[in-house]
Amino acid sequence: MPRPEVLERIKTAEAEAEEIVEEAEADREERIAEAREQADEIRAEAESEAEEMAERRLDEAESEIEARAAEIREEGEAAQEELIAQAEAQMDEAIEYAITQFEEAVHAQT
Repeated sequence: MPRPEVLERIKTAEAEAEEIVEEAEADREERIAEAREQADEIRAEAESEAEEMAERRLDEAESEIEARAAEIREEGEAAQEELIAQAEAQMDEAIEYAITQFEEAVHAQT
């Protein structure tokens, strides 16, 4: 093979190799960009899911707190009613005791 043809083939092979390298670099940059975009999307989705989960947990906690507060109020109202009933029952006894003491004091003076 004559020398000029060999040189031409070498130049052609070098040009093809350079083109392959450029395509590979462009492909690499494109893949890196796609990977970054996917990572950003995954991060945004994860943040959104985390916020939704936190919101659900907060709603659940608020519901539990409201339910417990209602229970405490009901227990307090029941205890209050019981105390009122006991006080009313003892009031009659206290009045009778006071009247008896008053009568004894009056009889003691006469």
